[in-house]
Amino acid sequence: MWPSRRRTPTVTCIACGTSVPRDEAREYDKYGDRWDRDGKAFEYLCKPCDRACCHHSRAGLEELLVEIGAGERSQEEFLTWYVTTVERRYGRLEER
Repeated sequence: MWPSRRRTPTVTCIACGTSVPRDEAREYDKYGDRWDRDGKAFEYLCKPCDRACCHHSRAGLEELLVEIGAGERSQEEFLTWYVTTVERRYGRLEER
């Protein structure tokens, strides 16, 4: 027997773990390019978790994290390196 076309598949929110119908979720693409669908498998966020996320561009973030050794340092050391590197490149927030 064929599945009903009206049946909505369930997906799991990667932030909170809640199972929600697919039409009540938002696609999440860790590369920030959800429009290029070739060969991709998407993860999902429930609508409340999606609203809580920052939707600013992540361009260059992955390269920066690799450069400063994310995952190779303690959290305190990583945050110090991150803030120092970002301030050196873009200036302090108070200077803007």
